[in-house]
Amino acid sequence: MSGRSVILAVEDRLSEAVSTKILDGLGIDISQRLGLKGKGYLQSKAPSLNQTAKGFPVFMLTDQDAPSQCPPQLVQAWTKGERHSKFFLRVAVMEVESWIMADRRGFADFLSIPLDRIPQDTDAIPQPKEFLVSLARLSKKTSLREEIVPKTGATSKVGPGYNSRLGEFVRINWNIGRATSSSISLKRTLVRLGTFDAA
Repeated sequence: MSGRSVILAVEDRLSEAVSTKILDGLGIDISQRLGLKGKGYLQSKAPSLNQTAKGFPVFMLTDQDAPSQCPPQLVQAWTKGERHSKFFLRVAVMEVESWIMADRRGFADFLSIPLDRIPQDTDAIPQPKEFLVSLARLSKKTSLREEIVPKTGATSKVGPGYNSRLGEFVRINWNIGRATSSSISLKRTLVRLGTFDAA
C-alpha cells in the first residue's frame, strides 16, 4: 500500500475498470471495493459514505444519464447535506462510455475505424452507450462486432462481451492523457483527485 488509499464505489464492472485505471495512474490504492449493483444502490449508500469519508477517503463514480440532471445538483441530492472534502463523488457526462471514447485515437485504433467517426467532445454525445455500439458495428474486427454489438432480436442493448472487451481496452490501451482533451468531465475528475493530499 502506498499510504494513499480510497474506498471505491461504482455502478458496474466497466466503471470499476475506468476508476481503477484513473486511481492507479495517480498512485492511489483501493482498500475496498463496493457497489456493482447499479445506480440506485450507489445513491442509497452515498450519505453514509460521505460520513465515512471523514475518516477514510471515498471515490464514487456514477453516470449523469440525462441532460437535465446537472452533476452538481446530483452530488448535492445524493449526499443530502454538505459533502466532505474526502468524498470524491464524481459524475461521468453522460456515461462512463463517454470517457472511454474520449481517447479518440486509442479507441479508433481499437475498433479499426476512422478517427473522425468519434466526436471531438465526447461529453456531448447524448446516448454514449448506444453510440459506442453503433461505432462497433463499423469495426473491421469480426470478434469485436460479435461481442460488443447485440445479436439480432436480443433484448439487451449490448453484446455478450461488452463489458469484458471494453474493460480490456481500458486496462491495456486507454490513454487518460489523451482522453482528457475530449472530455471535460474526466478532466475535472482528475483535477479534483489532484487535491487528494490537500483535501
